[in-house]
Amino acid sequence: MIKYIRPLPVSSCNGLVSEMYKQIRRDFGFVGDIFIMHSPSPPLLASLWAALRETELVGSVPRGIKEAVAAAVARANQCSFCVDAHTTMLMAAGNHEVAQKISKDQVDSISDEKMYSIVKWALATRSPRSSILLNPPFTAQEAPEIIGTAVTTHYITRMMDVLLTNKTLVPINHSLMNYMIKRVIALLFSSSIRKSRKPGESIVFLSEALLPDDLRWAKSHPIISRAFACFAADTEAAGHTTLPEEVRSNVRHYIDEWDGKEPGLSRKWVEQTVKTLSGPSKIAAKLALLTAIAPYQIDEDLIQDFRSAYEDDVQLLNVLSWSSFMAARKIGSWLSEPNYEEEGQ
Repeated sequence: MIKYIRPLPVSSCNGLVSEMYKQIRRDFGFVGDIFIMHSPSPPLLASLWAALRETELVGSVPRGIKEAVAAAVARANQCSFCVDAHTTMLMAAGNHEVAQKISKDQVDSISDEKMYSIVKWALATRSPRSSILLNPPFTAQEAPEIIGTAVTTHYITRMMDVLLTNKTLVPINHSLMNYMIKRVIALLFSSSIRKSRKPGESIVFLSEALLPDDLRWAKSHPIISRAFACFAADTEAAGHTTLPEEVRSNVRHYIDEWDGKEPGLSRKWVEQTVKTLSGPSKIAAKLALLTAIAPYQIDEDLIQDFRSAYEDDVQLLNVLSWSSFMAARKIGSWLSEPNYEEEGQ
């Protein structure tokens, strides 16, 4: 279930959101919470859907590889719900062993060499100086789909951490029962996951935008490039609409210097970062920074403090989306080093 915002029920939506939901239901299988929580802002929903669809659901890279990337990123970000969801889809794609190893945090015993390398790469995406990021286990042709899947998942895990009430896909604290239920779900999705989908069909919902340099890993793929250009433009517009410049500058400066490390459970780092701000600006900056860097530190008190100054659901969505994508694109910039194409081929 979704908390803190009150999106319209799927059955009550019309116009552009309804059209997007039709395509999501057709290609994704159902309208999941990650899409519903974005429905207060049709541009953000369109950008998220295009980024996810055109990297993870279509293309030449096998779906199983991309689900493994998403599951490993979710594991790195400690998003249990996302780990469950992607390992279930990994099972649906036929990769039961890899799904189990990621679920149990036993990736070093993955027997398939290609999958092992891909999973290790995805786990390292928050470590900018990691050697595997400089020598990625995929080709330049595969890069936009694989990096795009990782960047999108880094965005999604942050949004889900803040806005989702249920922390696991199957709320049963019994490993065998949990596995059996996931296996049943995987069987239900096995035919859908193998269904052929035409690339580019989500682009109809997007506007025009230029691809920023820090997303250059997408440049060689016109469709993915368009999707992420709009994702960047729409999240930036969301932040600009809701947050004053002093907040955006404060958050942007911190993320520009961020090296991917976890700050731990203490909030001293965020209090230090926002100390020059006051009032609603200080609260908004704190929420944005925590969303980007440590979403697990966000509690209901902080949300209520934010809502005392920013009452509309779309304002909360805008801040969460802007900061989540800022962190995700920062991570993406580490995945396109100068020697990247040469080493990756």
